[in-house]
Amino acid sequence: MAENTKMLKVTQIGSPIRRTGDQRATLIGLGLNKMHRTRVLEDTPSVRGMVNKVHHLVVVEEVDV
Repeated sequence: MAENTKMLKVTQIGSPIRRTGDQRATLIGLGLNKMHRTRVLEDTPSVRGMVNKVHHLVVVEEVDV
């Protein structure tokens, strides 16, 4: 990774119960399968798309490394 790579801190705040299968799979793909778990992920278009798909279940903060 480059030094000035932007990272996203993604925290799950919503339950995947009663959500569609693709939203559950997206949370698992982000590494968030339990409530209040946090992952720091590289800010890429694919990660942004995944976060956008489950935006109602997560909180996103930008972190500079």
